[in-house]
Amino acid sequence: VSTIINEVCEAIRKRLQPIYLSEPTTEIWQKSADDFLNMWQFPNCIGSLDGKHVTIKCPGKTGSNHFCYLKKFSIVLMAIVDANYKFICIDVGGYGKNSDGGIFENSNMGQRFEAGLMNVPEDKNLPGQVEPCPHQSRSDRRKENYNTRLCRARRGVENAFGIFAQKWRVFFRPIETKVETTISIVETCCILHNFLRTKVNQQGREFSETEENSGRAFINIERDPRRATNLAFSTREKFVNYFNI
Repeated sequence: VSTIINEVCEAIRKRLQPIYLSEPTTEIWQKSADDFLNMWQFPNCIGSLDGKHVTIKCPGKTGSNHFCYLKKFSIVLMAIVDANYKFICIDVGGYGKNSDGGIFENSNMGQRFEAGLMNVPEDKNLPGQVEPCPHQSRSDRRKENYNTRLCRARRGVENAFGIFAQKWRVFFRPIETKVETTISIVETCCILHNFLRTKVNQQGREFSETEENSGRAFINIERDPRRATNLAFSTREKFVNYFNI
């Protein structure tokens, strides 16, 4: 059975991945940013990033690496999602023991971003902004406006995971295959998810888009309470000011 699973997954990836989950180009990122602006009123956002623990049976010899904070064994699916709930890029197989920051930093996707290899569009000003925005906000109301916009944009990735879980019920219980096979299953399901999302957009049909399925099928990544960088604070303040013009 395991041989059949691997062969089917390999055939699907070989045929469909170049079409539905290819290496993101600058044009793909820019299209995603345009959609986030038009659909969720959040500019300069190329995607929504999050990760989930996919529960697995205890793997041999490396069990402690896969033992997550909820005392279950898991691998991590890290994904960037566009405004239409499709995966732009994924990274599968991170150790369940790691927190969110460590998973992204150690992932192939995170390292490629850090090295400038992900074809991200060049930095640009927020719409209508010429001069740099002040780097300090003094009103709680201003921050509330920013948080509302941010949560609305970020909700896309939670909805994507919810739709994903709804279609692939295998994620509602621990997957009982080798880690390598589980990674192959997850990657293949992500490709098929994009395939189905494309068909939905073309035919006007829609799945139930809720976060409930995500919570039942996956475990959230443990948040790392590390302090953000000065650049992150500066970027946030620019958005705070932009949303309160």
